[in-house]
Amino acid sequence: MFECVVNISEGRDLALLDELANCAQLSLRDRHSDAFHHRSVFTLINQPEPLLEDLRGLVHGAFDRLDLRTHHGVHPRFGVVDVVPFVALDRDRRQVARAMRDDTARWIAATFAVPTFLYGPFGVTTRTLPEVRRDAFATIGPDFGPSVPSLRLGATAVGARPVLVAWNLWLRGVSVKESREIASAVRQPAVRAMGFDLGEFTQVSCNLIDPTNVAPSDVYDEVQRLLPEGGEIARAELVGLVPASVLNREDVDRWDELGIGPDQTIESRL
Repeated sequence: MFECVVNISEGRDLALLDELANCAQLSLRDRHSDAFHHRSVFTLINQPEPLLEDLRGLVHGAFDRLDLRTHHGVHPRFGVVDVVPFVALDRDRRQVARAMRDDTARWIAATFAVPTFLYGPFGVTTRTLPEVRRDAFATIGPDFGPSVPSLRLGATAVGARPVLVAWNLWLRGVSVKESREIASAVRQPAVRAMGFDLGEFTQVSCNLIDPTNVAPSDVYDEVQRLLPEGGEIARAELVGLVPASVLNREDVDRWDELGIGPDQTIESRL
């Protein structure tokens, strides 16, 4: 089985998001939407052929309905279909995930005239998604498609990567500056983190790149330690799904605090 975690630059129009969910058909296992980020994460899991068919339906639906020129949200983005990572849930099939990445990037570029950037392993080297975000159209040119972004659709990053955990901590009584300082302090090779302003809250938004070694509880406790006087963690929020192996490493008494549970595992949705 393969996972594809599609990040779409729309998080507010629930009726439209329902239409997109229908486009993803039976491969769709989870959808997470956020109005502040103005972003939705569609988690698709299936065997390669039906997964690619349903992914193409979702991409078509998003490109047909959305316009990057009217988009405003706190999360970085450069495309309507912003990020499309493939994950081999069986590590022995990682090469298949890379082939699906490359084929999908070619298809998006050829079908929609949208520049596509590959990330993940390239032979003996690896290009990360943060590198693509930082250097796209500057020192990194598109791997497929036009050399400039589409005004309406932007560009798309298509990747192959291991399983990660996308996970946010909502903070109360913490300024934007302080949340960004906390995000910087917890950032490390196994943890990517950004600080965001969410109105009455701020947020430390994390991607746990190696959740088997740096677990949600590790980051939670470190953020707790770094809070300024009067600040608190209002809640934790899982974005998408978590491997059961990561959940089961955590103390069951902390699952609610960490915003994770058995109904949010990859395995429970298959």
